[in-house]
Amino acid sequence: MRQRGPRDTRALAGHRKAGANQSDLGSFNEAAIIEAIRQAGTISRTEISAQTGLTQQSVSRILRVLLERGLLAEGAQERAERLGKPRTPVRLRPEAAHAAGVLVDPELVSVVLSDLDGRALERRRIALDDEIAPAALVELIAGCVEEVVADSGIDVGTFLGVGVAAPGPITPDGRLLDLPLSRAWRNVPLQAMLAERLDCPVVLDKDGAAAAIGERWVGRTERASDFVYLYFGTGLGSGLVINGESYRGTSANAGEFGQLCAVRAGRIDAEGRPQLVRECNPPVALPEIARELGYDGPARTYRELCAEVGAGNPAATAAAQQIADVIALGAVALVDLLDLPLLVIGGPAFEPELEEIVVSTIDRAVNSLPTAHQARTVAVERSLVKVEAGAIGAASTIFHASFAPSVRRTRKLALP
Repeated sequence: MRQRGPRDTRALAGHRKAGANQSDLGSFNEAAIIEAIRQAGTISRTEISAQTGLTQQSVSRILRVLLERGLLAEGAQERAERLGKPRTPVRLRPEAAHAAGVLVDPELVSVVLSDLDGRALERRRIALDDEIAPAALVELIAGCVEEVVADSGIDVGTFLGVGVAAPGPITPDGRLLDLPLSRAWRNVPLQAMLAERLDCPVVLDKDGAAAAIGERWVGRTERASDFVYLYFGTGLGSGLVINGESYRGTSANAGEFGQLCAVRAGRIDAEGRPQLVRECNPPVALPEIARELGYDGPARTYRELCAEVGAGNPAATAAAQQIADVIALGAVALVDLLDLPLLVIGGPAFEPELEEIVVSTIDRAVNSLPTAHQARTVAVERSLVKVEAGAIGAASTIFHASFAPSVRRTRKLALP
């Protein structure tokens, strides 16, 4: 692990953010207006009124408050028609709010500082020692967060908090539970420890769920409908966005994708429990399966084998196809269960060389095998967030909890 020099260990301590959270907004109507502006990019008062169903007087009053807070900016006046009052469009100010996103992996911690547009202003990637102690992990993450905030030069008053994404399972109160994380991290209350160390709001979510929120936030109108996100990371997971919200389930562990693949593929043990499906851990499975299928080249690591897939090596390509076939079965189960119109694929382990095989295989499966396949077409697309999907998604959980309209806010994600 890289050694870090002395620094101010309380760089964010005691700050109280100027940016607005759900309680600051004061009403669902304000959040609905922000959502309309976020999706459109730039939009007029008349268009906001039409989209939200609010009167133009209400829209003008709320916009005046949001402009005074610095969350919005106005554009130049323009005439929509030859006659009539000029329209003055509004947009979110990307620099009005910032959040840090942290992806915790057994071998690596990735940290980004994101603005409201989901643009990474600063990045850090730190390799981890085996079995790093929880206190050291917290200090490492906190130091990186403080570093990206300081180095970015942003107004610390616009900093809303820290989103953390980690492989599951987790507990609703932000504890890490079981493998594939380090044994030393089991039952560690990471969310509470980071919140105390940094003295700012911290959200902990499963990596797939966080990536789905990031896709929704960055994708604007392209990701305004319901969708499932298949996340290639430490194993394969999924995140669900339904009615504009990330569906996490009672214990925040919805989306255990490997179980669906096992059941659909008939991989059940003698006691009726789904078995671990190696194809649902592509970084480990691809090299193993390729060698079993006769690969005898120099590639040993996952990324090296992905390059072999891109080069057209028959054994490597057949191994990638085997993995895609199993994943497609799980995708069919999700589509059958939830009747979703869109399936997004991404994550740090979704290498470009796998895209054609995985996307085409899943596309064929979800549009031919589900019971209701003749009733609709499911779109299968590559994630819009090509780099740092987990960390950008983690930062987006803070923006989503702060600004997204919800009639049933998940309590654990409501920022103080």
